[in-house]
Amino acid sequence: MTPTTYVALIAAAIVLLTMPLYAIVARGREIDADVARRPTTFLLGYWIRDWLMWLISPIERVFVTWKISPDFFNYSGGVMGLLAGVAYATESLAIGGWFILLGGLADIFDGRIARARGISSNYGEFLDSMLDRFAEMFAFMGLAVYFEPNSWAMLAVLLASGASMMVSYARAKGGEVGVDCKGGLMQRAERLVLLAVASLLDGPITGAAHWEPGAFLLTVVTIIGVLAFATAIYRTYYIAKQLGK
Repeated sequence: MTPTTYVALIAAAIVLLTMPLYAIVARGREIDADVARRPTTFLLGYWIRDWLMWLISPIERVFVTWKISPDFFNYSGGVMGLLAGVAYATESLAIGGWFILLGGLADIFDGRIARARGISSNYGEFLDSMLDRFAEMFAFMGLAVYFEPNSWAMLAVLLASGASMMVSYARAKGGEVGVDCKGGLMQRAERLVLLAVASLLDGPITGAAHWEPGAFLLTVVTIIGVLAFATAIYRTYYIAKQLGK
C-alpha cells in the first residue's frame, strides 16, 4: 500500500473509534431532528446517521457562529467531486475516497446550516441538487479514466453513472407531477458511502487477496450500478402507479 493509503486508513479508523463513545453518551439522548424526519435505508439506519450528526455537530455550531454561507458548502461539494475524479484518474483511489466523504459532509452542512440560520430557499435547494449531480458526474468520469483499458469495467462505471442520474431524475420529475418518491435500495447517501469505503479498502483487500488493483472497487461500482438501476425502475413504477390512480 502507498503512504497515502495508510494515512487514509488511519484517519478512517480514528473516526470509527468515536462510535463506542457515542454509544455511551447517546443513551437517553433525543435523536437528531434531521435524522428523525428522514426514513431509514438498508445501509444507513437511524443510529449510524445520528452518530454522524453528533460527530460533526461541534463543527456545525462553529460554522453557524461564523455565519458561513451555505453556498460555500454547495460549491465545496462540487469541488470535492471534481478532486475525487482527478484522484481516481491518477490512480489515487484512497484519496478519491476521502474526497467523496468530504463532499458528502459538505452536502450535509449546506442544508443544516441554512435551516439553522433560517435562510433556506428554493435557490439553495436547486443549487445543492445540481452541484450534487455535477460532483457525482466528476467522480464517475475519473473512475472511467481509471478503468479505461477494461471494456467491462467501463460498462459498469457507465451503468453506475447513468443509473445514479436516473434515480435523481425520477424523484425530481415525480415531485414535479405531485408524487414524492424517496425510496429504493441505492439512494445518493448509499452510493457515496459505498464508493468511499470501497476506495479506501481497495488497496488492503486487493493486496491481501493478490488481486489486480481496483478489483474490489470495480465490484462495488458494479453493485452500485445494478442497485441504482433497480432503484430507478422502482421509482418509475411507483410514481406511474400513483399517477395512474
